[in-house]
Amino acid sequence: MYPLAQILHSQGYFLTGSDNNETETLDAVRKMGIPVFIGQRAENIEGADLIVHTAAIMEDNPELMAARQSGIPVLERADLLGIITSWYDNAVCVTGTHGKTTVTSMITQILFTAGVDLSAYIGGKLPCIGGSGLAGKSDVLVCESCEFEDHFLKLSPDISVILNIDADHLDYFGTLDNIKKSFRKFAETTSKILIINGSDANTVDALDGISKNIITYGKDSSCDYYPENIKHENGLLTTFDLMKKSEKLGTITLHVAGIHNVLNAVAAAAAADFLGIGFESVQKGLEEFRGAKRRFEKLGFERGITFVDDYAHHPTELEAALNAAMEMNFRKVWAVFQPFTFSRTKLLLDDFARVMQIPDCAVLTDIMGSREKNTYGIFTRHLAEKIPGCIWFPQDEEAEWTDERKYANFQQICDYICENAEEGDLVITLGCGDAYKIARMIIDKLK
Repeated sequence: MYPLAQILHSQGYFLTGSDNNETETLDAVRKMGIPVFIGQRAENIEGADLIVHTAAIMEDNPELMAARQSGIPVLERADLLGIITSWYDNAVCVTGTHGKTTVTSMITQILFTAGVDLSAYIGGKLPCIGGSGLAGKSDVLVCESCEFEDHFLKLSPDISVILNIDADHLDYFGTLDNIKKSFRKFAETTSKILIINGSDANTVDALDGISKNIITYGKDSSCDYYPENIKHENGLLTTFDLMKKSEKLGTITLHVAGIHNVLNAVAAAAAADFLGIGFESVQKGLEEFRGAKRRFEKLGFERGITFVDDYAHHPTELEAALNAAMEMNFRKVWAVFQPFTFSRTKLLLDDFARVMQIPDCAVLTDIMGSREKNTYGIFTRHLAEKIPGCIWFPQDEEAEWTDERKYANFQQICDYICENAEEGDLVITLGCGDAYKIARMIIDKLK
């Protein structure tokens, strides 16, 4: 919601907002002069001409119920984002099952470093712009575009970057074929160019025969843009030669780990090149990129133990993050995973079990239900039992989900790792919930 507030505020709209918790984001909103209410109550909507809510707001939320009864127009966040994308002549919409935030951040970093007065809408925090959004005066918008419940079909992309297509959000899509159909619909709404991963079979299949201008990027010379001479140095440092149709444009240095981030950088470079950004600016932007918040983000180093956090919450994302971690020559890798939503955990249980065998030690929290109720009868023990040597702490499955219960579980994990992790180890917290708090608890206790 924050980038939407930034852009609308810069256009002169009067905004108010509400949330349930005090955060750094709310402080930033207030500093723009936007009044914010803590707690969501019916009276908060008084005087509004338009009410916008996120998909995370439950149907019985008193403020949302009052909004719908008021007769005032009510939009979901993605509807408003769709309207805003139509205001720009160069809306760069980045989508894919995995990597959206990183590539949106990389493109934003490149353009920002090159001096483009862009607007940005990112699903994570990017240090160079001081948050998750930016309101500029040019005709360029870089926008993370999420396929969840077909939200990206509400957008007006001029330049679409399609990173990959994988089986996710199956509680909504049902099948991989349905996901492919949605991505094809998204591609068909693109007005100028498609930049697609030519090494991703599902993407190539989904867009087969589409009558659009296409640029490909990928792993090898079968694509328009690709990397050569990839070298990993000193853990998080990677270099590679960026190739464009067999021509070497130059060498890229990355300070983010993993082969998946090499391909992410190639995708970002292809988009920047299409926008007319010179290679030196692409090179400089990517070298200055240190990752978006919660994307293999280093949280600290205490008593010889390194702490990293990653937003990965799908088996493919977990596999990429864990393989990157295992390539870094730590004594032992501890992976603390917080499963997110009951439906995803149930539907992808065997895939989660497979990838959580990659690290030396797998540690599981309770499942974070988020917007769902556990009608699936799925619990952490079902996943733990499929991972040899997995560490987890049995909970009363009938007990009500509360913050107190969650933090008691976090404390158990904190205590266990503090007692068993050693100098030279890596602890990586994983998930799109708040598992990163466990790492902070461990760091504090070790101090």
